[in-house]
Amino acid sequence: MIVTAAMDEVSCNAWCRENGLYAHQLQQWKDSATQSLAAPEETRASPSQTQADRRRIKELERELRRKESALAEAAALLVL
Repeated sequence: MIVTAAMDEVSCNAWCRENGLYAHQLQQWKDSATQSLAAPEETRASPSQTQADRRRIKELERELRRKESALAEAAALLVL
């Protein structure tokens, strides 16, 4: 999108054809980026929420490793 920002419409369309895109896709991406950057601060996660999310992810990963270990042990017992 940065590459095409300074291009006129004809050049932009030629670039899109070369790269397998449509001009309307570039416009959609630009609109999407503009909207997400203009989103109010309240919709973004707070640092405390981010920290809580990281803690929860670690918890879930620990539980997953434990269950995978138990499953591997059960599979080994079944093979024997």
